[in-house]
Amino acid sequence: MSASAVKGVGKVAVIAHRKKSLGGGLDELRRRITDEGVEDLLWYEVPKSRKAPKKAREALREGADLVVVWGGDGIVQRCVDVLAGKGVPVAIVPAGTANLLASNLGIPHELAEAVRIAFHGARRSLDLGRLNGEHFAVMAGVGFDADMLADADRGAKTRLGRLAYVRAGLRNMRGPTTPTRVRVDGTTWFEGEASCVLLGNVGKITGGIPAFDDARPDDGWLEVGVATATGALQWARTLGRMALGRSEASPFVRITRARRVDVRLASPMLYELDGGPRREVTRVKARVVPGGITVCVPAGGPDRAPESQAVATA
Repeated sequence: MSASAVKGVGKVAVIAHRKKSLGGGLDELRRRITDEGVEDLLWYEVPKSRKAPKKAREALREGADLVVVWGGDGIVQRCVDVLAGKGVPVAIVPAGTANLLASNLGIPHELAEAVRIAFHGARRSLDLGRLNGEHFAVMAGVGFDADMLADADRGAKTRLGRLAYVRAGLRNMRGPTTPTRVRVDGTTWFEGEASCVLLGNVGKITGGIPAFDDARPDDGWLEVGVATATGALQWARTLGRMALGRSEASPFVRITRARRVDVRLASPMLYELDGGPRREVTRVKARVVPGGITVCVPAGGPDRAPESQAVATA
């Protein structure tokens, strides 16, 4: 089913991280959205991503027909967590550092085009993951991945942009391994020392690295990867293989897919959701949520859904 333009959307909610900037900023965003014939505009600004869920719930109570999220991966994840399964489409205006979900879906870092896609693009039903009670759209990680993101999150992204991830990755390559057991769909798949466990819903992760070459965000599966690399040399080899070839070609990586995943760790490690660090844990449980959210995407984009899964926006 082909995409067509949205005409006269009744009620549009905008949830914006006020500290982010793109193009002409929030003033331009408001102007371009009102140019689309919006009948009722709900406008919410938040100072940090953690404040977004309250506004997303308010938008649902007010009967929003479309929710536009302005900001980085953190605010997108917080909003998607609330909107999962509610039937309200989400449009992303990427204004953060990495913009992982937007980049995987071909949504550009350009305000006018992102707004055009919100109203005139296709609507695509995507799977989500749900880990320890929260939804994620891109990835979740335990160990090295989470440590790197937490390091980059400590004010460095504001100063260095994407270089913050490079610096944080180099600083955390000497991180520890811990005895780890990973069960996929009820069967023990990995047991041994691991430095990172990564769950993916899309192919590319932080830095645009293709971690899961065969991932599709609408296939009903989560990709599961375990890294056993430790030290700068092994991590350099691992990341090099991921960037230049297939991830599973690395001797320090194993990859499979599952609908349910149970990870047990001998020592506490940080975990992260869509680039947002959380707390230390010794266990994470995750499952796929098929078709958990509908997202506005470019019509005929590089990672478009099969026609049977595309929803017309007329």
